[in-house]
Amino acid sequence: MAGLRLDKTGLPLPERPATAKRGVAVVTGARRGIGRAICAALAEAGYDIAVIDISRDGAEETVDGVTGLGSKAGFYEMDISRTQDFTKVMAAIEADLGPIDCLVNNAGVQVSERGDLLDVSEESFDRLLNVNLRGTFFFTQAVARRMVERAEPPEHRSIVFITSANAHLVSPEKGPYCISKAGLSMASQQFALRLAEHGIGVYEIRPGLIRTDMTADVVERYSDGIENGTLSAIRRWGQPEDIARGIATLVTGGMPFSTGDVYNIGGGMQIPRL
Repeated sequence: MAGLRLDKTGLPLPERPATAKRGVAVVTGARRGIGRAICAALAEAGYDIAVIDISRDGAEETVDGVTGLGSKAGFYEMDISRTQDFTKVMAAIEADLGPIDCLVNNAGVQVSERGDLLDVSEESFDRLLNVNLRGTFFFTQAVARRMVERAEPPEHRSIVFITSANAHLVSPEKGPYCISKAGLSMASQQFALRLAEHGIGVYEIRPGLIRTDMTADVVERYSDGIENGTLSAIRRWGQPEDIARGIATLVTGGMPFSTGDVYNIGGGMQIPRL
């Protein structure tokens, strides 16, 4: 019975073919939704996973999901806007799991309340920029430095920025969010150029309408347009797994002649129409 995988009830799980180990992937905003799906997809692809989030709520389920897939996992509580914590968290990840080979920048916040662009407060603006852009930029910088300094790097390393369709599509009722994602899109291309010589691929994923807690307040607003094809070509809401599969393809070398490129995963929502 040694090595037999059991589910939470104690029953044996079916055998799964061995997957080549690929190293360590760090996923921010990883405890639920798109982040959790990314952790599962990368674990299935052979990565050990560092689960980073500001809250522990739901993190245990994400870690259990990864270990159930045969990969190692650890949870690291961190507020991405607190740059002073980055060194400590990265050291803990490396001590527990090993050097970082992949970073997925998924952590982000939405406007607390949609409203008139003329009423946006400095506090709201700063909160969005500090998490979605400033914190993510400097965490990427910190991880990239570690990657560049590595003496014998693996064949394929990668950094993924999850932005939004709102990096391009304008929604004045959530202006600071759009601005933060547009800035992050430019950061992705900047890092792509800087890191190409070190063999580090950098990719931007722009999700469309994905069914998560973050979009719960707009389900009624957009569902009719999705179902009748006026909003998206594929007539369903996107699921977190749709994003996760795309990321797994990129970070495992499925697009080897790509860096700095934008991948829209929105069911055709981002296609310009006349």
